[in-house]
Amino acid sequence: MKVGRRLSIKLLNASKFALSFGEGSGTGDSSESETQATQTRAQTSAITEPLDLAMVATLAKLVADATAAFESFDYARALERTEQFFWPFCDDYLELVKGRAYGTEGQEPSAATQSARASLALALSTLHRLFAPFLPFTTEEVWSWWMEGSVHRATWPDAAELQQIAADGNPAALEIAAQVLSELRGAKSAAKVRMGSPIQQATISDNSERLALFATVAVDVADAGKVEELLTATADTLLVETRIEPPTA
Repeated sequence: MKVGRRLSIKLLNASKFALSFGEGSGTGDSSESETQATQTRAQTSAITEPLDLAMVATLAKLVADATAAFESFDYARALERTEQFFWPFCDDYLELVKGRAYGTEGQEPSAATQSARASLALALSTLHRLFAPFLPFTTEEVWSWWMEGSVHRATWPDAAELQQIAADGNPAALEIAAQVLSELRGAKSAAKVRMGSPIQQATISDNSERLALFATVAVDVADAGKVEELLTATADTLLVETRIEPPTA
């Protein structure tokens, strides 16, 4: 099965970003010590933000699907499902969580920052193991950057453990955050401004149930989209309206 060079490069780059915060590290051996297991539990207990819990819940579903595919010898399906998670993870989740993961320079990491960093480490560890059968050399390389031993001897991810970490995380929270971020990007493209340019005002309209869900991730969306004022309004379907002032010369 041929896996593209583009996927390998994307995994390398995503790994470099996630590991730049120094979260996680340990053994890749299947015989994890009690001390290391305790450290892992402490790291995952830091995952408390709604967006991060939503990502982990989505990750748990991926692991369940990929594991079932492997057990049925459907390797193409296992790779397909892993990629279906991985590309939006890179394009949307990493952008949504980036600001919070960096935190405030010169200050101790807040609980929200620790949640972002622990989530990135957990996702990275899981993705390395899921991709290992298809990208054996790339995953072995990135695994060696932060883990001892070989990724190919590491314990396979457990969907039930991930779901326990996710607690009541709602995957729909990540979905609506990604949808709104996509609309904000589109608005910037239409206005012919850089993606890093601010949006002076954005109004998010949707039904009350989805707006309540959006409220849990609104801070991350506003930060990723550089939205200065974020408003909401009730509507039947999602509508994102923006006011973008052209940059001054």
